[in-house]
Amino acid sequence: MFNTDDNYRYFFEKYDEYLSLVSDLFAYCLLGNHFHCLIRIRGSEELAAFQKLSRSEGAVDAIKTTHDIVSHQFRKFFQSYAMAFNKHTGRVGTLFQTPFKRALIDSDAYFTQIVYYIHANPQQHGLIDDFRNWKWSSYRRMLLDKPTRLQKQEVLNWFGGRDAYEKYHEDYHLEIINRVHSL
Repeated sequence: MFNTDDNYRYFFEKYDEYLSLVSDLFAYCLLGNHFHCLIRIRGSEELAAFQKLSRSEGAVDAIKTTHDIVSHQFRKFFQSYAMAFNKHTGRVGTLFQTPFKRALIDSDAYFTQIVYYIHANPQQHGLIDDFRNWKWSSYRRMLLDKPTRLQKQEVLNWFGGRDAYEKYHEDYHLEIINRVHSL
């Protein structure tokens, strides 16, 4: 899915174009052959405004439910990225598996764990020794003061602030390392 830094950047451009108006991004990690994103679907009022805007730009009026709107945007996102990637690399065919996996975050503890899981993914796959150094993850991005559509402040507040966010990632990381070494 990603061969060059330009591929990663273009993925975010397309994400922003197709999904930022229907979802909020809380965490992400892009790897060579897959990606993880933690998103929240926007509220019905925002989606209704998006649908109205889409109709005014000539989109078909068939999109009605939240599921329809979000699925349509994901489909456009995947198709757009895949077409550009295929053209750039000289390949043909689908790039994304369908249906893509998704999970409902239904508890506070699960939200906290999934943020860590997403960030730790490159290390879990043996791509890097310390996940905190992975360039295409939101872990470090959370700690920068640069503006972004990433819901940084909400995530940092969730953990109890910047220091608590870093400490959780460090503590959980050490706990997992200790478990592995005790096997």
